[in-house]
Amino acid sequence: MTDVYSLDGILVFGLPFVYTCAHFKKVPHLKNWLLSKKGGLGVFYKAAVIGTRLHGAITCIIMAFYVLFIK
Repeated sequence: MTDVYSLDGILVFGLPFVYTCAHFKKVPHLKNWLLSKKGGLGVFYKAAVIGTRLHGAITCIIMAFYVLFIK
């Protein structure tokens, strides 16, 4: 089990969450419903913006290398 407040938890939980929200941005119904800028659901919008600006392949490769070899 991975602790969310450690670096491992951020890598294992945070990066897939960010990239999932970035993919939600491409689905029209989810974009209107889930990715609003205001309210409590603004976290999903901010994660989607971060996910579209990060380079997905590079960060996922770094995460896999860290989890497999360093952890």
